[in-house]
Amino acid sequence: MPTPPLPRRIVIMGAAGRDFHNFNVVYRDDPATRVIAFTATQIPGIAERRYPAELAGPLYPQGIPIVEEAELPALLGCECIDQVIFAYSDIEHSRVMHTASIALAGGADFVLLGPNQTMLEARVPVIAVCAVRTGCGKSPTTRWLSRWLREKGLRVAIIRHPMPYGDLARQAVQRFATRADLDAAHCTVEEREEYEPHLALGNVVYAGVDYARIVAQAEAEADVLLWDGGNNDFSFIRPDLQIVLVDPLRPGHETTHHPGEAVLRMADIVLVSKTNSASATDIQRVTDAARRINPHAGVVQGALPISLDDPEQLRGKRVLVVEDGPTITHGGMSYGAGYLAAKAAAAVIVDPRSTAVASIQQVYSAYPHIGPVLPALGYSPAQLDALRQTINAAAVDVVVAATPCDLGALIAIDKPLVRVRYEFAEVGEPKLSDLVQAFLLRNMSV
Repeated sequence: MPTPPLPRRIVIMGAAGRDFHNFNVVYRDDPATRVIAFTATQIPGIAERRYPAELAGPLYPQGIPIVEEAELPALLGCECIDQVIFAYSDIEHSRVMHTASIALAGGADFVLLGPNQTMLEARVPVIAVCAVRTGCGKSPTTRWLSRWLREKGLRVAIIRHPMPYGDLARQAVQRFATRADLDAAHCTVEEREEYEPHLALGNVVYAGVDYARIVAQAEAEADVLLWDGGNNDFSFIRPDLQIVLVDPLRPGHETTHHPGEAVLRMADIVLVSKTNSASATDIQRVTDAARRINPHAGVVQGALPISLDDPEQLRGKRVLVVEDGPTITHGGMSYGAGYLAAKAAAAVIVDPRSTAVASIQQVYSAYPHIGPVLPALGYSPAQLDALRQTINAAAVDVVVAATPCDLGALIAIDKPLVRVRYEFAEVGEPKLSDLVQAFLLRNMSV
């Protein structure tokens, strides 16, 4: 009797998001494979843990180790790995292939799982908001769209790209309706940046680890699921309408990152964002690129007007600018809305590097493109406290907070704090609402 083939030995490379989703959907119950480890990058504090047995299923009674990505070459050799699955996003194409070269040199296949294998099906219509890069303006666009849909009388549930940075078993399915829910879940700054503005609008937000269970719960209380994408990943749920943002402040990035280029090619609607801040030349450049890459998509424009709670408090003052964290770090932006607002208010912007504590200095070293701003970092209590120390040590008159979360409610800041806000606004013709309305007419009784 022939010996049955041994299971394929697999490593999944990720950042505590798509890696877990791909495992749950494709590999968890597959006896022909064994996931030997996850590797982790981008997000501090994820490695040296385990994907818990409660989520990993009966094939993995001990769970699955999560190790630093730097350990991949050693894993390939000592664990006889057959396949390396690449499962994180907002990565330059060249870096993806450098990683592939490491896998191939170790004798393994290098695999990217596509939408057909990884997208879940929902019983209600799904609208996905994605982008070619982190920091294009997905979240303000999703918030605007949620209000617009609710004004049509539709029940909307927000499903957010995962950010499970704590107890993974407890975070399998998360439902947030109030700030108390965020406190109970010990949400990080990065999570609060995404969730708090939705809750302020009265939206219910779902997130977590096991998206099959998340979708089942969310669709039971909604007429429409609104996927609020993270990084530049494609949706975990098969969208009936896919809106993809391109950024005229980063012209040329339409085709430089994975899976942003793929997402753009999948779009039903391309939204040229930030038209209030970009030059006409760059707006036209990204518009032409979008039409060339995806000639079948409708193209619309949008603005992200910036407002300060109290601009007069900044005039002529020395200020420290705190920006949205992911946009400034792996999103690749040297500054964001806070810097622009402070400049417009005639403030004197002070570079925070001189007072940054050691762990924050490490972030500047890892992301040398960052300008004279401080990314809002708080993946752990220690990092959040380092953020507080850096802010309070700065010799400034005012702190400008452009993070979407209420930073002053999380840490004790010993200086006046002025918040910056930015929300989506439609620009020109056709309007985004026109194309979404046409979709609703085709798919729902609206």
